[in-house]
Amino acid sequence: MGSERMEMRKRQMSVQQESAAGGTAPAQQGQPGQANPRGSNACCFCWCCCCSCSWNEDRDERNRKASYDVKEGTADCEDCPKPTLEEVRSWGQSFDKLMCCPAGRNSFRQFLRTEFSEENMLFWLACDEFSKEANKSAIEEKARVIYEDYISILSPKEVSLDSRVREAINRNMQEPTLHTFDDAQLQIYTLMQRDSYPRYMNSPAYKNLLNTLSEQSPES
Repeated sequence: MGSERMEMRKRQMSVQQESAAGGTAPAQQGQPGQANPRGSNACCFCWCCCCSCSWNEDRDERNRKASYDVKEGTADCEDCPKPTLEEVRSWGQSFDKLMCCPAGRNSFRQFLRTEFSEENMLFWLACDEFSKEANKSAIEEKARVIYEDYISILSPKEVSLDSRVREAINRNMQEPTLHTFDDAQLQIYTLMQRDSYPRYMNSPAYKNLLNTLSEQSPES
């Protein structure tokens, strides 16, 4: 009986020792394993933070310039009187007549905003203003701003241009002139004329404006 108890006691002690050894080994093995992920994560975290911060700074700088261009260069709405019934009717005759009228550009621009293509009008307006720049020392800076806002593939307001025009702009940006964006401006003008203008003429925005002015006209 005593020998059986002794044997059971030895077995219990053996099990306890094995359990203790098994608990210690994973802990000891786990420490180096835990240290490596921390080091790896720390490196990745620092790298991501550095890149992220740098990218965010560049993005914030681009957004600041873009905001300046919209607020200072091409205001949300051009200063112009309310359009007359005759003017609104003339918009339906040709895209040129629409674009020659400040009120027409405003109305069309608001329509483009609903189609998420307002950057086309913003680019055209920026180029139109740029072509009138008389200060030669300001040409290079303004050309760079237009490029970063509407030509660069990093810009959220990049316009759609074919490779030929884009390559020509890249070459001309080495020594920009008042004609640097002429081909691009014409291409975007043609794009709006063929693509967006027909939809605008059939849109509720144009029809409602035309109907409202018709009802207010003394002729009606």
